[in-house]
Amino acid sequence: MEPVSEGSVFEFGLSLPARGTGNLTHELHQQLRAAILDGRLAAGAALPATRQVAAGLGIARNTVVAAYDLLIAEGYVSPRQGAKAVVADVAARRDRRGPQHLQAGLEDTRLNPLWRTPFLRPDAPRELPERCFRLGIPDHRHFPHDIWRRLSAQSLRAWSKTRFSYPPSQGIAELRHAIAQHVAFARAVACTEEEVVVTSGAQQAFDLLARLLVTPGETRVAVEEPGYPPVRAAFAAAGARLVPMPVDEEGLCVEQLPDDVRVVSVTPSHQSPTGVALSLRRRRALLDFARRRNALVIEDDYDGEFRFGGRPLDALQTLDRDGLVFYIGTFSKSLFPSLRKGFIVVPRWARDALVTVKHCADSHSDTITQSVLAAFIRDGHLARHVRRMRAVYAPRREALLAGLDAELAPWLQPIPSEAGMHLAARIRDPALAPAILARLPRHMPGAQPISEYAMHASAPAITFGYGVIDVEEIRPATRAFARSLARMGAE
Repeated sequence: MEPVSEGSVFEFGLSLPARGTGNLTHELHQQLRAAILDGRLAAGAALPATRQVAAGLGIARNTVVAAYDLLIAEGYVSPRQGAKAVVADVAARRDRRGPQHLQAGLEDTRLNPLWRTPFLRPDAPRELPERCFRLGIPDHRHFPHDIWRRLSAQSLRAWSKTRFSYPPSQGIAELRHAIAQHVAFARAVACTEEEVVVTSGAQQAFDLLARLLVTPGETRVAVEEPGYPPVRAAFAAAGARLVPMPVDEEGLCVEQLPDDVRVVSVTPSHQSPTGVALSLRRRRALLDFARRRNALVIEDDYDGEFRFGGRPLDALQTLDRDGLVFYIGTFSKSLFPSLRKGFIVVPRWARDALVTVKHCADSHSDTITQSVLAAFIRDGHLARHVRRMRAVYAPRREALLAGLDAELAPWLQPIPSEAGMHLAARIRDPALAPAILARLPRHMPGAQPISEYAMHASAPAITFGYGVIDVEEIRPATRAFARSLARMGAE
């Protein structure tokens, strides 16, 4: 066969026999059919005109017409009156083409066994109303879209005047400088721009630190139980041996940490999902444990900007004097999740190694959104927006607390919390937990059982977000939920 030059007509190569052999129509039909089944010719794509194909391949037009007619007759191509024929949707056929094409999916033994475990698979997204009690989502209606658009336009104009390049893996200097100033002001985290590494959200931060700090099969990593599942997933994926640690009213039970733990992941400002704060006593005990055992601490401060009580406790990074704490922040809660921007404040001794890991995983960072965010922080818009949203969230939090303390008091006991965008409550009678949780989605959609955050069985509790629920909707929801729970005995 004589290979036809790739890209002359189609975006892939064809190899046809020499003219005069009598097999041209068959070969063209078979190779186009294979391209449709393989997805190289996607459903809905218009086929090139027969004259164009014939000229490009150097064959008779009648040969192309005959091949197209066969594809139409078999249902691989759909004709259109007065327009080019288009590729039909043959996804169902694609799955029935024989053993060599079967898609075994997550059970296929050719995959790394780690990625076949249900433990790491993400949950399917839940269908929820726009205004509900879901966790971790800020309210888009109060975001300064006009300011963001103006800064985006400025960034694009500046970018258009610069030559193309590969920005640094650790993030552009302007953003790292802005982040260093922001965390110093908002959380008393002292650092320089050289100690800041920009990431694609907090999740990439967890992944990078897991790669950096875990020796597969050896390193024991303490995680909160219950705790944030993506943290567990990142460390499990790196081969860590997870050590679930209980959480009580003072946060992570530091006194129960095994001596051989080498990494401790914690959410001290607003524990995910219970909402409790790590007490000052335990913060000091955790840093002392890390010093004595040559361990390291990962501090996830995911929504610590939103404080509703007194003066916040110092961050672990602020208390640290020995370079033991990796501080993780994100803009998903303070701004919006699709921004995909987070950061790590890294101890100086580990900075170069972390940048190397970042470079391997993500060789360079984007410039435009980083420059927009840098300007947003630098010009004071982030600080103003956080203050504005704190005033928006505060009455929602109070309304939810009022409902928990009043209508829902016979069944639920609020867990003390003074920060963040969600509250949690324990179910007073564990025997009633199944019936209570069964009624939860109907009356308070988006709220989640804390068991969804736990690796093992835990005391029954519920966590409620108030980022996207209005004040006037909260009390009617708690009252309706209470009326439903009051009928449990009669059903």
